[in-house]
Amino acid sequence: MAQTSDPRRPNRQPIPDAGQYASVGLQFGLGILVFTFAGRWLDGRLGTSPWLLLAGVMLGFGLSAAWIYRQLVIRPRERARREEDRP
Repeated sequence: MAQTSDPRRPNRQPIPDAGQYASVGLQFGLGILVFTFAGRWLDGRLGTSPWLLLAGVMLGFGLSAAWIYRQLVIRPRERARREEDRP
């Protein structure tokens, strides 16, 4: 990524791992959708409507939120800790 030399703006370094952060919303939405459709499908097969659909939505939300928390909070913390330990 080329940096411009604009005197009004200080030189900024590109954000490391920007691609990882760009896909967070997509991961969150797809996680919820996958579990929602799985719950809906199971409701149709087992005749338990709407309970498995609701369980799928909640499970998809919870797992997606945990995954994103891990991506945005835990991994950078672990990476920083590894870099500190390096000689």
